[in-house]
Amino acid sequence: MSEVAAILRLNLSGSRIDADTETGQYRAALELAELADRGGFAVVNVEEHHDASIGWLPSPLILAALVIARTRRVQVRACALLVNLYDPIRLAEDIAILDVASGGRFVFVMGQGYRPSEYHALDRDWDTRAAAIEHVIETLLTAWRGEPFEYRGRRVHVSPRPATRPHPPFFYGGMSAVAVRRAARYGLPWFPPQPMPELEALYLAECARLGTPGRIERHEDLSLLFVDEDPERAWAELGPYFLREASEYALWAREGVERRYEAHVTTIDELRRQRVYEILTPEECLERARARQGIYKPILHPLAGGIPVQRAQRCLQLFVDRVLAPLAQSG
Repeated sequence: MSEVAAILRLNLSGSRIDADTETGQYRAALELAELADRGGFAVVNVEEHHDASIGWLPSPLILAALVIARTRRVQVRACALLVNLYDPIRLAEDIAILDVASGGRFVFVMGQGYRPSEYHALDRDWDTRAAAIEHVIETLLTAWRGEPFEYRGRRVHVSPRPATRPHPPFFYGGMSAVAVRRAARYGLPWFPPQPMPELEALYLAECARLGTPGRIERHEDLSLLFVDEDPERAWAELGPYFLREASEYALWAREGVERRYEAHVTTIDELRRQRVYEILTPEECLERARARQGIYKPILHPLAGGIPVQRAQRCLQLFVDRVLAPLAQSG
């Protein structure tokens, strides 16, 4: 019997001129997280981007804290957290609080980002990003020991001490040979954003060479899923929202950077054929889950591009009631 570890994606793309509507989207995100928690989801995923013309979640730690306060069992994951855009000591403190308050339910994927405009917006140096992320890694791991340590020539003491030992759980999320070698050198588990077999082999080989533990968080179910009883009608209604988000994301493309959700398309039909976004019936979701050998990790993305709140709520409720509940009963 396959296991379902459903993921709720909250990126709050698709901001509007109407402030009331934007407020409704953020409030709906918290309500969806509560429903996901009650309904049996494994993960609520928040993310980080800056300098987005349609809006995109820029403060994942704040939203993660709000989700933690509204949930009881689900893992809350920031993927990815662009750690070079933070002060390392403040980041260690904030994550320690999330770890303590959640009882270890907060997890993050460490990334350095790939857009110079985000570094500019946060007043960070793009050219020194490799050295910066190593400084962040070393600072976090040292700070979370709970003891005073030397930082830039003076002693500092970070509190609270995280509840999770030896430190709050996190992955390294790079997409290059340099990145996987760095993850192996620091003994960090690696989180590739998509299947990358050559880099996976390099990472494991480096871990074996250095004698560090090697762990890869693999995700094979990478389409962004919406659930509806009538997919044809839903595509006609919701396609513009998906296209809006995909078009913004495509603007951030960089040569040599692989991105699973990059879709250079101009029409809804083209976007649909690429299957970056999918709309399935509950029955199709059930069939896919039952056919999967191992863990099925669907990514539900009900607020993509500013999808209206009621449609997003209906999507998630359908998945909980007609996919997760029957699977739980049969298991």
